[in-house]
Amino acid sequence: MSAINVKKREGESVSSLIYRFSKRVQQSGVLRESRARRFSKRPTNRRSRRASALHREKKQAEIRRLKKLGAFWK
Repeated sequence: MSAINVKKREGESVSSLIYRFSKRVQQSGVLRESRARRFSKRPTNRRSRRASALHREKKQAEIRRLKKLGAFWK
């Protein structure tokens, strides 16, 4: 990935310079790549995935128990 350089041409307005720059950025795919990287997560290890699943199952079981007793409504 290289830097995007746009030099102002003689007699060119600032708005057309910004337009050319934004067009180059869109064509290069820099924004798409940065958005993809922004929300990417590192893969979790098996132990923490298992602990999370066990915790989730325990909470769901507790909610089911409370619903059966009539103490939980949502």
